[in-house]
Amino acid sequence: MLAEYFVVIETVGLNLFFAFIFIFIGLSINDVMKKNDVPKMGRYVVYLVLFLGCAGFIAKGIIQLVWESQGVG
Repeated sequence: MLAEYFVVIETVGLNLFFAFIFIFIGLSINDVMKKNDVPKMGRYVVYLVLFLGCAGFIAKGIIQLVWESQGVG
């Protein structure tokens, strides 16, 4: 049974790994900004860049899912 679902397990594990990495990056950036007293505008820019990076991975996953369901990939 494990051999049949190896690709699915691998994909879910990789997606969870990326989610945890983005969470840890966000927490570490938040800690550094609080310790260095960064202005609010700077914090907003940093969080926007972090969100856009995360959104890129989400968009890639959605595009990949759609293409594979249509038989393109």
